[in-house]
Amino acid sequence: MSDAEFIWPIRVYYEDTDVAGVVYYANYLKFFERGRTEWLRALGLEQDILIEQGIAFVVRRAEIDYLKAARFNDELEVRTRVIEVRKASVRFGQILSLKNKPEYEVCRGNILVACVNMATLKPTPVPAALLEELERDV
Repeated sequence: MSDAEFIWPIRVYYEDTDVAGVVYYANYLKFFERGRTEWLRALGLEQDILIEQGIAFVVRRAEIDYLKAARFNDELEVRTRVIEVRKASVRFGQILSLKNKPEYEVCRGNILVACVNMATLKPTPVPAALLEELERDV
């Protein structure tokens, strides 16, 4: 994994939890999505602009290891790193941990996103400007 890491804070709301007050397993994917979205925004790229240009990023594969429970009102952070850049896809490594205890890892994810043409939903090259930024981070 690259040394370049983007960190985004996440607060666990009641709506994120199950009846036991533990984060519902599928919501970790939402937290990872927020981390990637904010990372892209920090690069100066908005997804709605890319969509207007006929380009979107879709999750092609997600691997998640659930390590510890996150609970209602926990302050977490999602750490996002670019692992691999290919012509039409990007692989991210993401870790969700307690905000003030990064060693307390809640879960880890390996997420592959594909760049697709919105009209055909077929793979298309990652835009050149973004590709430059991505290759700097790998």
